[in-house]
Amino acid sequence: MNPQKTEVKKNSLKAWILAARPKTLSGAAVPVILGLAMAWYDLRKIEGWEFNFKAATLCMLFAFIMQIDANFINDFFDFAKGTDDRETRLGPRRACAEGWVSLHAMKHAIALTTCLACLCGLPLLFYGGLEMLLIGLLCVVFCFLYTTHLSYHGWGDVLVLVFFGIIPVCITYYIQMHTVTLTVFILSVACGLVIDALLLVNNFRDRTTDRQAGKMTLVVRLGEKKSMMAYLLCGLTGYLFGLVFVFQGCALAFVLSTFYLLLHLLTYAEMNKIWEGKELNRCLGHTARNIFIYGLTVAAGLILSSI
Repeated sequence: MNPQKTEVKKNSLKAWILAARPKTLSGAAVPVILGLAMAWYDLRKIEGWEFNFKAATLCMLFAFIMQIDANFINDFFDFAKGTDDRETRLGPRRACAEGWVSLHAMKHAIALTTCLACLCGLPLLFYGGLEMLLIGLLCVVFCFLYTTHLSYHGWGDVLVLVFFGIIPVCITYYIQMHTVTLTVFILSVACGLVIDALLLVNNFRDRTTDRQAGKMTLVVRLGEKKSMMAYLLCGLTGYLFGLVFVFQGCALAFVLSTFYLLLHLLTYAEMNKIWEGKELNRCLGHTARNIFIYGLTVAAGLILSSI
C-alpha cells in the first residue's frame, strides 16, 4: 500500500498543497525573474531610473497563481478523461486520481484560482496599458486549451516556448520599460527553450502510455532518439543564445549560465543511462533544478553587471 495515500486526508490542506505542485512554481518564477533582471539592467542606464516593485510583485503573483491554476486544470481533466490512471502512471501522483481531492472540489478550486489570477493581473493595466487585458485573456484561454486539447496534438512544446518564454519575459520587461528590445526577445526564446526541457523529459518518461492513449506529444511523434537530441538541444541552444549578453556589455550573465549548461549535460547523460521507467522522475527533478539555476545565474549576471 502506498503510504503517501494513507497519510493524505481528502480535501485537506495537505491534499491541496500536493495538488498545487509547489515544485513547478520555479518554472513560473524564472521567466518573470529574467524579465525583471533585464529591466533592472537597462533601467540603470537611464538617468533618474525607477524600478516599479509593485508591478514586479503583481507579475510574480500572476505567474504563480496561473501555474497553480494550470496544475489544477491538468489534474482535473486528465483524470476526467481517464488518462491519469494511478495504476499505470509513472510520474508523480495526482490529487484527483489518488482521491486526495474530489472532482467537485477541484472544479471550485479551478474557478477560484482563475479569478484570483485575473484579479492579480487586472492592476497591470495601469502599468502596461489595455494590451495587458488581451495578454491575460490569452493566458487563461490557453491554460485550459493546453490540457483539454492542444497537448494531445503535440502543441505543448510550442505553448511552453510562448507562455513560459516569450510572453512572460517580454511582458514583464515591457511593464517596467514600456518597450521590448531584441535582446529581451532573444532572452525570452532562450528561457522558453530551457523550460521546454522539462516538458520533454516528462513526455519522454510517459511516451509509451501517451502513445497508447492517443496523446501525440512531440516525443511520440519524434521517437526516442530524436527526442533525446531535442532535450539536449533545448538546453544547449538556450545557453548559446546567451551570447547576446556578450555584445550588450553584460558577459557575466553568459559566463555564469555555464554552470546551468554543465548541469544540463549531466542530466542528459543521466537520461540516456536510465532511458525508461519511474527512475526518469529523478531526471525530471534535476531538470527543474537546472531551470531554476539558469534563471538565478542569468539574473545574477545581469544585476551584477549593472553595478
